[in-house]
Amino acid sequence: MSKHSFPGHSQLTRVHKVSMAGVAALGAAALAVTLVPGQGAQAQAETVSSAPVAYTTNAGAQQIKDVRASVTDQQATASEKAKQAEAKLKAQQEAEAKKKADAEARAKADADAKAKADAKAKADADARAQKEREAKEAASRAAARTPVYANNLDGWIKQSLDIMKAKGIPGSYDGLYRNIMRESTGNPNAMNGWDINAQNGTPSIGLLQVIQPTFDTYHVEGTSTNIYDPVANITAAANYAAATYGSIDNVDSAY
Repeated sequence: MSKHSFPGHSQLTRVHKVSMAGVAALGAAALAVTLVPGQGAQAQAETVSSAPVAYTTNAGAQQIKDVRASVTDQQATASEKAKQAEAKLKAQQEAEAKKKADAEARAKADADAKAKADAKAKADADARAQKEREAKEAASRAAARTPVYANNLDGWIKQSLDIMKAKGIPGSYDGLYRNIMRESTGNPNAMNGWDINAQNGTPSIGLLQVIQPTFDTYHVEGTSTNIYDPVANITAAANYAAATYGSIDNVDSAY
């Protein structure tokens, strides 16, 4: 068969064919690198270097160099993107870890604050309960120590003596009893309507026959303000006798 060329087409020389084969081989290698991410730079370099390259002319060699440079650029771009993706993922993980740690710290702080508040409330309640118990115990002891006086002459004298002792007023049971029996025979409602005091409008009243002005002046705090009250009458009279005679024990007649 005779060799003819088709109009408008140049014949490919052997050198051109070889060059195109080398370029195609390098392009396939570049495509393989692009489609299989994650391979190391060494494996990519081996893929490129293992591609068959035929002997070419200077122009073909330059084309091969260009293809290799393109592959290298693609590798660098892919590596940079992988690094960026890895850095982004790491930043997200760190942000999530920090968010979780902050939430746990807040929860712990809230729990600690609640536990502290509960402990304080319990301590306050215990303290109040303890004070109430102590107050009740003190009241019970005071009640146990408080004497019960009989509602008669003996009881009135004994109660008056305890008050006089607390107020520093001198006097004895015998001194009180002796003067009471002389003045009223033990009648707390006794009243003298005939002596000079009565004539002056201030009759002597009560167990120790005290006139109202004297009672008012020598009234002992804590006792009744009623002159007929037995204890109030005795303590006021004893207070007056102490100021005038040194003690009710020193009184043996009208005073």
